[in-house]
Amino acid sequence: MILLASCHSIIVEEKNGKLKYNASSPDELALLNFARFCGITYLGLDENNQFELNFRGETIRFKLLHILEFNSDRKRMSVILRNTDGKIILYTKGADSVIYDRLKNPNDPEVYNTH
Repeated sequence: MILLASCHSIIVEEKNGKLKYNASSPDELALLNFARFCGITYLGLDENNQFELNFRGETIRFKLLHILEFNSDRKRMSVILRNTDGKIILYTKGADSVIYDRLKNPNDPEVYNTH
């Protein structure tokens, strides 16, 4: 769920005390809204490229280091983040066929069990 709440290019506005998501893609908006439905709320990106997620009252912070935008050639989008422990994380979302081709062992049954 953290991937869905952080791998996107959505802008957050606050209106009347409520968060409003502005997305260029209806798919991105649907995935972020699903993460929110599951309990992880994206609170927005600040001027220092830091953002917060709220998960059941707990705040999770990340620094956005880089975005690899979705395009028709890559068929995926990636974000590179740093968490508060200093760990650098790569999250990627995209077409199943493209993701599976890049896995170390795409024939591992566990890949399909967690899909």
